[in-house]
Amino acid sequence: MVGTGSASVSKSVSAARDPMLAIGVRPAWLAIGAITLLAVGDAFVGVASTLPAWLRYAPLAVSLGAFGLPHGAVDHLAPARATGERPTLRWLALVGLAYLLFGVGYAALWYVAPAASAAFFIGLTWFHWGQGDLYALDALGGAHLDDRAVRVGTLVVRGGLPMLVPLLRFPGRYRDVVDAWVALFGGGLDAAWLVAPETRLALGGAFAGVTAATLLLGRLRDGGDAWVRDAGETLLLWAYFLVVPPLVAVGVYFCVWHSLRHIARLVAVDPGARDAFDDRGTAAALFRVGRDAAPLTAVSIALLVGVAVVAGLDADIEALAALYLVFIAVLTLPHVAVVAWMDWAETAGLARLVREQ
Repeated sequence: MVGTGSASVSKSVSAARDPMLAIGVRPAWLAIGAITLLAVGDAFVGVASTLPAWLRYAPLAVSLGAFGLPHGAVDHLAPARATGERPTLRWLALVGLAYLLFGVGYAALWYVAPAASAAFFIGLTWFHWGQGDLYALDALGGAHLDDRAVRVGTLVVRGGLPMLVPLLRFPGRYRDVVDAWVALFGGGLDAAWLVAPETRLALGGAFAGVTAATLLLGRLRDGGDAWVRDAGETLLLWAYFLVVPPLVAVGVYFCVWHSLRHIARLVAVDPGARDAFDDRGTAAALFRVGRDAAPLTAVSIALLVGVAVVAGLDADIEALAALYLVFIAVLTLPHVAVVAWMDWAETAGLARLVREQ
């Protein structure tokens, strides 16, 4: 069941292999691969540059109820389950306190320094999405990740693919999205230097170099099936984010790649969901996770709608999308803390670098 991989991967992480393949890997490959092929074809006739607004924002809208927002709505239960315990009032209080302190603090920072908050969100998401993919690769096995440089490089590369690569091909659209975040708070963003050709060339060259070096080091460490899968996913995501417009690319990635991989992890740490997966398949396991996520997903959507009404955003789709992304940003900081705790409990991700010393 563990397959090709490192003997140092913890038993709980290895147990996530089957749910990860069924829930977080195969559907993502199909969706991202199909969209990449469509985008390549559309690019020859100019369709990709003329997508209607509703279609460009559709993946973000879908993520409200399908996988995106709900994948973090089980944070009150996940840390206890990752340690093999039942969630108790103590666990719920600890997670609630983390959300209160980190969430409220970050929300206040958006009002005080929106441009700095936007930059922090990009960096935080870069780390978190790399964090999520690193766990998935651990679950699937791979001795090449035992190398410290490969492990750190993999996190940098996997997080940078959705956060940096769209800037290289679609600088104007990338800047428009970040501008919209800052504009919600009456600020402006002086980022002409970031989208300048020479800056993008330098960033793209450096990131391509880090990608190549990380994959080469991994190949030298262990070039088995797990490395081939890792390299294939990396190249697929490079192509995907280069050819698919940013809002669509990031919205779909958020739902079907990042969120589904975390949901597969939630299935693995929850005995009830894992039994449902083993006995009745993927749909039954997803239903269990969805049931756990439903209350806080509903509360989050209600809160988001309330903020939009108070802010008087009406039906401005760009402003509503910006508000949603800022809302996600506020939730992401405590969510990253929860996932980092899970990594520590399961000796996964970057936590392995510390715990195995």
